[in-house]
Parts: sequence; C-alpha cells; structure tokens
Amino acid sequence: MFDVEKEYEKNPQLKKEDVESLRSWAEKQPHLPKISELQYILFLQSCYYSNEQAKSAIENFFTIRTLCRDIFANGNPKDPAIQMALDVGLVTILPKVAPSGYKVVFMKLLDTNPDKYILLDELRMFDMVITLLMNLQGTNEGLHIVFDFEGSTFAHLLKYTSLTAKKYLFYVQEALPIRLKDIHIIHAPTWIDRGLAIVKPLIKKELFDMINIHTTMDTFYKKVPQEMLLKDFGGTLEPCKVLGEQMRAMLEKNEQFFKDQEAQITDESKRVEKSTDLNKIFGLEGTFKKLEVD
Repeated sequence: MFDVEKEYEKNPQLKKEDVESLRSWAEKQPHLPKISELQYILFLQSCYYSNEQAKSAIENFFTIRTLCRDIFANGNPKDPAIQMALDVGLVTILPKVAPSGYKVVFMKLLDTNPDKYILLDELRMFDMVITLLMNLQGTNEGLHIVFDFEGSTFAHLLKYTSLTAKKYLFYVQEALPIRLKDIHIIHAPTWIDRGLAIVKPLIKKELFDMINIHTTMDTFYKKVPQEMLLKDFGGTLEPCKVLGEQMRAMLEKNEQFFKDQEAQITDESKRVEKSTDLNKIFGLEGTFKKLEVD
C-alpha cells in the first residue's frame, strides 16, 4: 500500500493532528471496523480536509458496504463471476495525469454481448479496481471519469434497475473517498438521453452538470490528450485487451487486500445510535461530501 509518510510530504494541508482527531472519533464508534491510517488520509483529503465531512463519508462507506451485500460481498478476484466481469469490461486509471492535473479513470466494454453483462458483477469489479488503486497510489487532486460506450446497446441499459443505480450512485457520491471532477462520455449511443434521464433524479445537480457527452473525439482530446490513451485510440498505452489482462493480474496479486476489505464492515448490533437502514441512507440524511466544481 502507499506510504503514508509520502502523503504528508505531498499534501501540505494534511496534518497528523487532523488524522489523529478523525481516528479518535472513529475508535469511539463501536460499530465501525478498524481503519488504517492511509484510509483516514484518503477520506480526509477527498473531503478537502473537512473532519466533519470525512466522518460522514466514513460512516456512509462502511455502512453501505455492509448493508448492500448484493453489490459488495464476495470481492474475490479469482471468483468466476469477477473473472467474467474482467472479460467483459475494462476499468483502469491511466498512468499520466491530464492537463488539468487530474487522473483519468477509463472504462469500456471488452465484450459487447449483453448476455454476458452482469450488472452487479461489473459494479463489484469497478469497486475492486478503484479501491485497490486508491490504496496503491494514494491521494490525487481529482478524477476525470471516462465512459467509452462503443459497442453498448439498449439491452445493456435494460440491465440497470433503479434501486441498484440508486445504491451505487449514492455510494460514489457520498462514500467513496475520491474527488470526482467530471464525467466524459465518448461514442455515445442513440439511447444515451434515455439513460441519463434514469440517472438524473439519483444524483446531485452539480454532478449531473459535470457530465459531458462528446459528439467528436476532438473535444474529448482537449480534456484527455490522445497520447495519454490506449493504442486503440492512437495513444501510447497498451491496447485494451492487454490492459485488461494487466488489471486482472494486479487484482489477483492483491488477493489479501480484498480479504481484508471483506472483513471491514460495520457491526450494527454495536451501533450506539439508532440502527441505520437503507431507507435512512438513501433518504439522503446527514452531512454530504463537498463537491468542488472547477
């Protein structure tokens, strides 16, 4: 995992006393699992060093991962379902930062057969890649998320349910320790407007306003230069299939990380306050993470 001392060196705003304050609070919450120093740092930095927002994100993160077992359980990289998800979809963080100074999460279908697209497995695989890379690479100033919809069909959209989308979008917005800066869609299908209409009620307005649909690659390359991309796009990185196999190998190499993460769940029987349930979480109660818009 990333060296925490390097985090203090690269983030002048990061103070050990703030991390210790957050740790002291968490250790007084008997329902929370043991949390590493790097995780405290990821939450604090992603919340722009607001202790209160970091507390909310920590509560949301571990509670949702506990209650939404349909999405987050069985994160074993060698599980056949995860292996199939890796066959079907690519999720990776590009090695170079964009001109904005932000990193780029790139996603696309590797196998466009909708019969092989199992939504819950793809979401689980996405979470495994992102949480592992966060712990391996440490904090960053922000993320551009890129969805390449080439080869997607309306049958893929029909795989989504409103409840699953609501759970996962809440998790991404209010729990995952990332600074989401914007979303870019390339090779948009004809049904993209219908897809966004489903998503719109489930996300905050400022996040919805961050969604950029590129009708040409030229506008996309202004945000993410072509040379940063995969060879499939005329860039310098390995082709999609090769990157997909590299991600598979990385997940399998870090199998112990996922075993440890599987154990990091809340014990609702020890919660001092009224037991949290899904209705409370998805009723959007509490303090939200800050979203900064450039």
